Amino acid sequence: MSPLLLSVLLSLVSAVAYAGAAIVQERVAATAAGPAYAPLRNPVWWGAVLLTGTGAALHVVALAYGPLSVVQPLGALTIVFALPMAALFVRRRAGRRAWHGALMATAGLAGLLAVTDGGEGRTPGDGERWLLAGAAFAVVAALFSLARLAGRSALRGVALAAAAGVAFGVASVFTKAVAEEWTASAPLAEWGPALVLSALAVTGLLLSQASYRGAGLAAPLATVTVVNPVVAATVGLTLFGEGFRHGAAGTVAALVCGAVAAGGLVELTLDRLARPGADGPSASDGDPARPEVGQGVDVGAVPGTRADLEVEVRSRAVAGRS
Repeated sequence: MSPLLLSVLLSLVSAVAYAGAAIVQERVAATAAGPAYAPLRNPVWWGAVLLTGTGAALHVVALAYGPLSVVQPLGALTIVFALPMAALFVRRRAGRRAWHGALMATAGLAGLLAVTDGGEGRTPGDGERWLLAGAAFAVVAALFSLARLAGRSALRGVALAAAAGVAFGVASVFTKAVAEEWTASAPLAEWGPALVLSALAVTGLLLSQASYRGAGLAAPLATVTVVNPVVAATVGLTLFGEGFRHGAAGTVAALVCGAVAAGGLVELTLDRLARPGADGPSASDGDPARPEVGQGVDVGAVPGTRADLEVEVRSRAVAGRS
């Protein structure tokens, strides 16, 4: 088997692992009570963590055998794999609008990564790294605050997923920096960036878990899938000295692909907002919907004379009427 074919296969399996992890996270958020960010006592959630780690490891190995221009676009297939897997394993079918948005987001992201030059660039200094870390945590905190203020669960989930994507994207940048600077003679020399990398990875994992509560699967997953590499590519362009292929034409193509990916995210968010019960306190907290007062209820006078006013409320089902 050629190295390129092996890289493609590893990338596809990595995308399947990421999709499986997202489905498990969404199921935990929708069905399990407990903390929204870190359900540490739920063994199913730890299965999602294991799948996420497996996907990340396979992605790194794929990069060792194949070029970045092939591996990164294939990672965008996560959302495409997740929708049929959710329909097959947990009976969660996506509508036509969700599929349209997912395909738009995937195509736009794949095109954007295809024209991004992942070649050799300069290595940012320590000052630039700490500035990047501070900016990343500031953006994550701002998106987290925005999510707390969001009145609808779908918008809250997308904001948290965007924060997770920023954390994962900057963590990828620090992974590259640590990998390039690490040497066997001084294994602990990069302990600072490694610590920042770990903090960003854990933050992204916890935020992505919370993003699924009340927001469904497609919109948060697509947001993380798009924001993560876009942030990493943006940092690569600004700090690592990378660029777009094909000069000005590649830059224009990247802008068009970015617009297509953003349009896909908007489609997925609107699809979730249009679903009944997609917002409100119950959906936001992950509680099941309850019957509303006034639906199928008979109110009648109580027979006999009473000193106090009483009202008898009877369900139509109990009264034997449909």
